[in-house]
Amino acid sequence: MDNICYRRWDGPTPRSGRDLRAVQGVLEVTSQQSIKEEAESHGRCAQCGSRDWLEDPITGEVACRVCGFVTKHKGTDMGPEWRNFSQEESDRRRGGPPQSILYDDLGLSTVILEPYKGKGLPRDTKNKIWRMRRFDLTTKAHPSRARNLHMARDLLELYGDKLHLSTYVMVRAMQIYRKALAKGLIRGRAIRNIMAAAIYYACRLTNTPRDLKQFEAAYPVVKKKEIARDYRLLVKHLKLKPPIADPTIHVRRIASKLNFDEKIVEETVKLLEEGRRIGAIYGKDPVGIAGAALYLVCRDKHPEVSQKKIARAARVTEVTIRNRSKDLHEKLAKIETKTVSKTEA
Repeated sequence: MDNICYRRWDGPTPRSGRDLRAVQGVLEVTSQQSIKEEAESHGRCAQCGSRDWLEDPITGEVACRVCGFVTKHKGTDMGPEWRNFSQEESDRRRGGPPQSILYDDLGLSTVILEPYKGKGLPRDTKNKIWRMRRFDLTTKAHPSRARNLHMARDLLELYGDKLHLSTYVMVRAMQIYRKALAKGLIRGRAIRNIMAAAIYYACRLTNTPRDLKQFEAAYPVVKKKEIARDYRLLVKHLKLKPPIADPTIHVRRIASKLNFDEKIVEETVKLLEEGRRIGAIYGKDPVGIAGAALYLVCRDKHPEVSQKKIARAARVTEVTIRNRSKDLHEKLAKIETKTVSKTEA
């Protein structure tokens, strides 16, 4: 559609099958490039000869002010799909919701619901609706794939509600799941496990702080070991590139549970940035590293905050906080010692 525009045919009705583009005054399709070159060469409208042009900055159309002939258009109008000239009707929607990858049919197909079970409809009408519904379900293409995506969407909405995920994260998760379905990775495996693994990868991809323990708490049927196993499966077969886990995205969540101020959060983030610079945070659990850095910052200023409190807020063990904080403190101390010795020398 980007390379065509329309011009009215005012000549006699063609009778050959080769020129059926203009029949009984219907629009004749003309090459946009030729008309544009003609307009630019003469500087006049190809229909009326006017030099007065009008350009719409929203749609990108260039039209003649006199006759309205369009010489250039973008082809796709991204504006609202409505056209209502009545002043009495306040709701002007007519196109329905936009396309969404969250639905198996992108939200475009028509669904025939079950008839009302009360006494409002005659028996013949109910039977007719049931026959139409059965015929609609049997004539749809790929019914098994549609059922698969429908179950996956229900699980995605469940995780989105429990984990408070944004629409962007849910869309990315559905894109990954559709790739896995097209690759044949769902066959012989549980849909809920693959869907949970896709959501977990989408959370990591968008820097959304959600760990495997939160996934298991949101839907206890799917265990974190199963999510981790299928996550590795998706990364291997779909050639995904998982981002390096950033512990700084977990600091604010842990600090909010302990009612820490923003100054402590900023100091913890600076400490983690220094640990990243020297390579002290790689290969470790990001939640444990975030809790350990928070403990090191609060150890001098807030001695009442124990390792047990931080471990409960981060949902890790006290041993993890103790070992990670000790390891991080020793590596930072070595760097400070080397820096001081170089300065004195």
